[in-house]
Amino acid sequence: MLERELLLTGIGGQGVQLAAQVIARAATLEGRNVMLFGVYGGVMRGGNSDATVVVADDRVQAPPIVSHAWSALALHPRYWGPMSARLIPDAVVVINSSLFDEPVDMPRVFAVPATQVATEELGNPMAVSMVATGAYIALTELVSLDSATAAMEESLPAYRRQHAQANAAALRAGAGLVDARAALAWASAAAEAPA
Repeated sequence: MLERELLLTGIGGQGVQLAAQVIARAATLEGRNVMLFGVYGGVMRGGNSDATVVVADDRVQAPPIVSHAWSALALHPRYWGPMSARLIPDAVVVINSSLFDEPVDMPRVFAVPATQVATEELGNPMAVSMVATGAYIALTELVSLDSATAAMEESLPAYRRQHAQANAAALRAGAGLVDARAALAWASAAAEAPA
Protein backbone atom coordinates (compact mmCIF):
# COMPACT_ATOMS: atom_id res chain seq x y z
CA MET A 1 0.00 0.00 0.00
CA LEU A 2 1.23 3.47 -0.87
CA GLU A 3 0.37 6.68 0.98
CA ARG A 4 1.40 10.26 0.39
CA GLU A 5 0.99 12.88 3.10
CA LEU A 6 0.69 16.61 2.44
CA LEU A 7 0.84 19.23 5.18
CA LEU A 8 -0.49 22.70 4.32
CA THR A 9 0.08 25.82 6.38
CA GLY A 10 -0.63 29.50 6.12
CA ILE A 11 -2.69 32.19 7.75
CA GLY A 12 -6.44 32.61 7.72
CA GLY A 13 -7.66 34.17 4.50
CA GLN A 14 -5.02 32.62 2.24
CA GLY A 15 -7.16 29.68 1.17
CA VAL A 16 -5.31 26.85 2.94
CA GLN A 17 -8.53 24.94 3.65
CA LEU A 18 -9.72 25.34 0.04
CA ALA A 19 -6.37 24.07 -1.26
CA ALA A 20 -6.63 21.00 0.99
CA GLN A 21 -10.20 20.35 -0.15
CA VAL A 22 -9.23 20.66 -3.80
CA ILE A 23 -6.42 18.12 -3.53
CA ALA A 24 -8.46 15.72 -1.39
CA ARG A 25 -11.52 15.90 -3.63
CA ALA A 26 -9.39 15.53 -6.79
CA ALA A 27 -7.80 12.37 -5.38
CA THR A 28 -11.27 11.02 -4.60
CA LEU A 29 -12.40 11.79 -8.16
CA GLU A 30 -9.41 9.74 -9.36
CA GLY A 31 -10.45 6.74 -7.26
CA ARG A 32 -7.93 7.06 -4.45
CA ASN A 33 -8.67 6.92 -0.74
CA VAL A 34 -8.28 10.19 1.13
CA MET A 35 -8.17 11.62 4.61
CA LEU A 36 -8.49 15.38 5.15
CA PHE A 37 -7.98 17.06 8.49
CA GLY A 38 -8.19 20.85 8.80
CA VAL A 39 -7.19 22.98 11.77
CA TYR A 40 -7.59 26.71 12.01
CA GLY A 41 -7.44 29.32 14.74
CA GLY A 42 -10.33 31.40 16.00
CA VAL A 43 -9.44 34.41 13.88
CA MET A 44 -10.67 34.67 10.30
CA ARG A 45 -7.67 36.64 9.04
CA GLY A 46 -4.10 36.29 10.24
CA GLY A 47 -4.49 33.30 12.56
CA ASN A 48 -3.04 29.90 11.78
CA SER A 49 -4.66 27.69 9.19
CA ASP A 50 -3.26 24.19 8.73
CA ALA A 51 -4.46 21.06 7.00
CA THR A 52 -3.32 17.51 6.46
CA VAL A 53 -4.23 15.47 3.40
CA VAL A 54 -3.32 11.80 3.09
CA VAL A 55 -3.84 10.12 -0.28
CA ALA A 56 -3.58 6.34 -0.57
CA ASP A 57 -4.12 3.63 -3.13
CA ASP A 58 -5.87 1.50 -0.48
CA ARG A 59 -7.44 2.20 2.91
CA VAL A 60 -5.72 5.11 4.66
CA GLN A 61 -3.55 3.90 7.54
CA ALA A 62 -2.33 7.28 8.83
CA PRO A 63 -3.88 8.86 11.94
CA PRO A 64 -5.60 12.26 11.56
CA ILE A 65 -2.49 14.08 12.80
CA VAL A 66 0.48 12.53 11.04
CA SER A 67 3.86 12.45 12.77
CA HIS A 68 5.78 12.63 9.48
CA ALA A 69 4.87 13.70 5.98
CA TRP A 70 6.11 13.26 2.44
CA SER A 71 5.35 16.84 1.37
CA ALA A 72 4.30 20.32 2.40
CA LEU A 73 2.77 23.43 0.91
CA ALA A 74 3.58 26.57 2.91
CA LEU A 75 1.77 29.80 2.04
CA HIS A 76 3.12 31.86 4.95
CA PRO A 77 6.22 31.49 7.16
CA ARG A 78 4.48 32.35 10.45
CA TYR A 79 3.54 28.77 11.35
CA TRP A 80 6.11 26.99 9.20
CA GLY A 81 8.49 25.98 12.03
CA PRO A 82 6.30 23.41 13.81
CA MET A 83 5.16 21.95 10.50
CA SER A 84 8.65 21.61 9.05
CA ALA A 85 9.64 19.44 12.03
CA ARG A 86 7.12 16.83 10.84
CA LEU A 87 8.59 16.40 7.36
CA ILE A 88 10.72 13.46 6.28
CA PRO A 89 14.31 14.44 5.36
CA ASP A 90 13.75 14.45 1.59
CA ALA A 91 10.22 15.88 1.67
CA VAL A 92 8.86 17.82 -1.30
CA VAL A 93 8.24 21.38 -0.12
CA VAL A 94 6.51 24.17 -2.04
CA ILE A 95 6.87 27.58 -0.42
CA ASN A 96 5.29 30.90 -1.27
CA SER A 97 8.56 32.73 -1.93
CA SER A 98 6.69 36.05 -2.04
CA LEU A 99 6.46 35.89 1.77
CA PHE A 100 9.38 33.69 2.91
CA ASP A 101 12.34 35.99 3.67
CA GLU A 102 14.58 33.24 5.05
CA PRO A 103 15.66 30.27 2.94
CA VAL A 104 14.18 26.88 3.80
CA ASP A 105 17.03 24.47 4.43
CA MET A 106 15.70 21.26 2.94
CA PRO A 107 16.89 19.36 -0.15
CA ARG A 108 13.70 19.49 -2.27
CA VAL A 109 12.29 23.00 -1.86
CA PHE A 110 10.44 24.61 -4.74
CA ALA A 111 10.01 28.36 -4.37
CA VAL A 112 6.90 29.74 -6.06
CA PRO A 113 6.02 33.47 -5.91
CA ALA A 114 2.34 32.67 -5.37
CA THR A 115 1.32 35.99 -3.82
CA GLN A 116 3.12 37.99 -6.50
CA VAL A 117 1.63 35.95 -9.36
CA ALA A 118 -1.89 36.04 -7.89
CA THR A 119 -1.76 39.77 -7.21
CA GLU A 120 0.34 41.24 -10.01
CA GLU A 121 -0.13 38.85 -12.93
CA LEU A 122 -3.65 37.56 -12.29
CA GLY A 123 -5.01 40.61 -10.47
CA ASN A 124 -6.61 38.27 -7.94
CA PRO A 125 -5.04 38.36 -4.46
CA MET A 126 -7.56 35.74 -3.29
CA ALA A 127 -6.01 33.14 -5.62
CA VAL A 128 -2.71 32.66 -3.75
CA SER A 129 -3.57 29.14 -2.62
CA MET A 130 -4.67 28.09 -6.10
CA VAL A 131 -1.40 29.30 -7.64
CA ALA A 132 0.61 27.34 -5.06
CA THR A 133 -1.67 24.30 -5.44
CA GLY A 134 -1.21 24.33 -9.21
CA ALA A 135 2.57 24.34 -8.74
CA TYR A 136 2.40 21.47 -6.22
CA ILE A 137 0.21 19.42 -8.55
CA ALA A 138 2.50 19.97 -11.55
CA LEU A 139 5.57 18.98 -9.53
CA THR A 140 4.16 15.88 -7.88
CA GLU A 141 1.24 14.72 -10.03
CA LEU A 142 -0.35 13.60 -6.76
CA VAL A 143 -3.53 14.40 -8.68
CA SER A 144 -4.07 15.70 -12.21
CA LEU A 145 -4.68 19.35 -12.99
CA ASP A 146 -7.98 18.43 -14.65
CA SER A 147 -9.18 16.62 -11.52
CA ALA A 148 -8.05 19.53 -9.36
CA THR A 149 -9.98 21.99 -11.52
CA ALA A 150 -13.14 19.88 -11.28
CA ALA A 151 -12.59 19.45 -7.53
CA MET A 152 -12.14 23.19 -7.07
CA GLU A 153 -15.44 23.86 -8.80
CA GLU A 154 -17.18 21.30 -6.56
CA SER A 155 -15.51 22.72 -3.43
CA LEU A 156 -16.64 26.31 -3.90
CA PRO A 157 -19.75 27.21 -1.92
CA ALA A 158 -22.62 28.69 -3.92
CA TYR A 159 -21.80 32.24 -2.85
CA ARG A 160 -18.25 31.88 -4.28
CA ARG A 161 -19.01 30.11 -7.56
CA GLN A 162 -18.27 33.29 -9.50
CA HIS A 163 -14.56 32.70 -8.66
CA ALA A 164 -14.33 29.31 -10.40
CA GLN A 165 -12.92 30.61 -13.69
CA ALA A 166 -10.33 32.80 -11.94
CA ASN A 167 -9.33 29.92 -9.65
CA ALA A 168 -8.91 27.62 -12.66
CA ALA A 169 -6.64 30.23 -14.26
CA ALA A 170 -4.64 30.42 -11.02
CA LEU A 171 -4.19 26.64 -10.93
CA ARG A 172 -2.88 26.72 -14.50
CA ALA A 173 -0.61 29.69 -13.75
CA GLY A 174 0.89 27.88 -10.78
CA ALA A 175 1.48 24.76 -12.82
CA GLY A 176 3.43 26.86 -15.31
CA LEU A 177 5.82 28.16 -12.65
CA VAL A 178 7.66 24.88 -12.05
CA ASP A 179 9.31 22.04 -13.92
CA ALA A 180 6.46 19.58 -14.34
CA ARG A 181 6.99 16.15 -12.81
CA ALA A 182 10.14 17.22 -10.93
CA ALA A 183 9.05 15.44 -7.72
CA LEU A 184 6.62 12.70 -8.72
CA ALA A 185 4.48 11.29 -5.91
CA TRP A 186 3.58 7.92 -7.32
CA ALA A 187 6.71 7.09 -9.31
CA SER A 188 8.88 7.45 -6.20
CA ALA A 189 6.29 5.58 -4.15
CA ALA A 190 6.54 2.61 -6.51
CA ALA A 191 10.30 2.57 -6.04
CA GLU A 192 9.81 2.49 -2.24
CA ALA A 193 7.35 -0.40 -2.29
CA PRO A 194 8.65 -3.71 -0.93
CA ALA A 195 9.48 -6.32 -3.56
